[in-house]
Amino acid sequence: MAELTMTSGRWDELTALLQDEQRLRSEFPKVADYLDMAPGLAGTGDDQVDAQFDLRFVHYMTGGHAVSQNPYWDIVEPFVIEEHGRRVVNGGRSEGSARLAYAQLLLQASYACAIPSPQTIAWVANFCTDRPIVELGAGRGYWAAQLARAGLSVDAYDSEPPDKTRNASFPKVAGQADVWHPVRDLTEFAIRAEPADYVLVLCWPPGWGDTMSSEALTLFEEAGGERLVYIGERKGGKTGNDAFFTALSARWRLESVDPHFVSWWTDADVAQGWVRA
Repeated sequence: MAELTMTSGRWDELTALLQDEQRLRSEFPKVADYLDMAPGLAGTGDDQVDAQFDLRFVHYMTGGHAVSQNPYWDIVEPFVIEEHGRRVVNGGRSEGSARLAYAQLLLQASYACAIPSPQTIAWVANFCTDRPIVELGAGRGYWAAQLARAGLSVDAYDSEPPDKTRNASFPKVAGQADVWHPVRDLTEFAIRAEPADYVLVLCWPPGWGDTMSSEALTLFEEAGGERLVYIGERKGGKTGNDAFFTALSARWRLESVDPHFVSWWTDADVAQGWVRA
């Protein structure tokens, strides 16, 4: 595994930060939480791997845009393993580790539930065929930011934009960006002009019977929408509701699946491109 390299100036910044516990707790409380908890949690069994992960976590979570435009990926990329035909972040162990699972929770709340690898962003861009994108349920707009950096036109919406209202999944936390791309509320989405000449992106729409995914798909169909990117688990998983998957089966055709999609080992999410049948 390639070790993280950084400038001497950045090393000095991190050293000063880590030596000042009060400042760390004040400026980056989630990083402080991780460093408090991690030593007491079972790791991968390889101290060097665990140490490299911790260093990446601290570096990218405290560096902001100055050190990376896609810190989520830069933190996890060296710990991606190909296993059973899937690319998963598990630190080299099929069962992962309690330490990595705790980091997963923090990273998903800080950035996004799904991991936007550069290959997946390229796959989305190819599927969109130069059409603009509308992402509903965009959270912090992290995926929207990565897609925009790839040259795509992206409008992001959420029922609870984290920079404007309380969002339980993406709470306001010191040291973290509320949003990575402008995220508008659903009132602004409702006044969009029809027809739907864009690609709809649904990334980890809520599951457990929540109707958000099926309602979004119905509105998209009624507006004449023809291309959909769905990132989440299959029917019966953590994302989407039964009505959503029933509608896909009845009126849509699966055109593309990203073979390089990266998932946490605890999840079974996929990236799919659908077109109207």
